[in-house]
Amino acid sequence: MSPAIWKPNVTVAALIERDGRFLLVEEETDEGLRFNQPAGHLDEGESLVAACMREALEETSWHVRPTALVGVYQWPRPQRDITYLRFAFACEPVAEQDGLALDAGIVRAVWLAPEEIKAGRDRHRSPLVWQCVQDYLSGRRFPLDLIRHHD
Repeated sequence: MSPAIWKPNVTVAALIERDGRFLLVEEETDEGLRFNQPAGHLDEGESLVAACMREALEETSWHVRPTALVGVYQWPRPQRDITYLRFAFACEPVAEQDGLALDAGIVRAVWLAPEEIKAGRDRHRSPLVWQCVQDYLSGRRFPLDLIRHHD
């Protein structure tokens, strides 16, 4: 029997800011209700940018336009044999799609000020939630063409 091959779980996250507030989701997890950026796993054959747009729509009912890469984050999750590799994107909100059902497990999408996000860190899905907001607020932006997708 060959040994298992380790690989990280690739995820994307959308940092959607409007009028000084960020669009987060409150979601059901094994640890109870937690806040997160609209985020999820990269699907096979999908570009990172397309995944970001899809996840934002599925989890918030907002169409977004990614404008920059904020950062790439590696998080080996404690108490689990899993490592996440997160690509976080700065996104502009384009339009909300009325009547769209949110993904299973998403309780609501909510606009929060940075102070509210920071104050609720004990209810974040991961430490990456606040780290991504901090990096966004500090002006970290990398051009999208940093990421090359080849079909």
